Amino acid sequence: MISSKLQKSLGQHPSPISDEPLALTVHAMPLPGLDQQRVGASGRWKMIALLLVCAAPVIASYFMYYVVRPEGRRNFGELIEPQKPLPALATVSLTGERGELTALKNQWLLISVARAACDEACQQRLYFQRQLREALGKEKERLDRVWLVVDDGPVDDRLKPALVGSSVLRVQGGALAQWLAPVQGKLLEDHLYLVDALGNWMMRFPADMDAAGAAQAKRDLDRLMRASSSWDKEGR
Repeated sequence: MISSKLQKSLGQHPSPISDEPLALTVHAMPLPGLDQQRVGASGRWKMIALLLVCAAPVIASYFMYYVVRPEGRRNFGELIEPQKPLPALATVSLTGERGELTALKNQWLLISVARAACDEACQQRLYFQRQLREALGKEKERLDRVWLVVDDGPVDDRLKPALVGSSVLRVQGGALAQWLAPVQGKLLEDHLYLVDALGNWMMRFPADMDAAGAAQAKRDLDRLMRASSSWDKEGR
């Protein structure tokens, strides 16, 4: 410290000592409640981000199929909008086992509807149903064949060898009609119906399919299998 004498010799005068009190800066302490709110908000945003990451493959596959369509591309099957989820309809297998239609979820389903007598048109649909699945090659394990029988009649034994590997379930026809629907002027039995692996009816193939129509239906199935391959795996 420079003394008063030295300051005088230098021609300086000692600075007067101020009587004002020292000014202390007081910083506000963080409020515990505010910190908890910030942590809570951060946690919620992290959870939302995690859910978006998990859902991204599904969203992307459907975006690519439904939105990003090359110019001139046409679906043979009619897209169902809005999609309709599998209902909890009571089912009975040919062996008498009871269940619900929702048990079929988590696989792609190609559905045929008919009476147990299964006329020639019904047999043709079952044939195309089987061929379409086989034509998917290594992807066929992701798609199940389902025949929904809408009455209590006996199924012809001659059909049973062709039904191996498919699900044949009896359902109440009136209740089924609250979920699936034909195009105007056609019957419920005239179409093949496609349900995605999330359990939503999302496509209806044209009535009275022939071989040329089956080839176009295969292209639809191929595109859908490719679009969903990142998130859908075979087996329930």
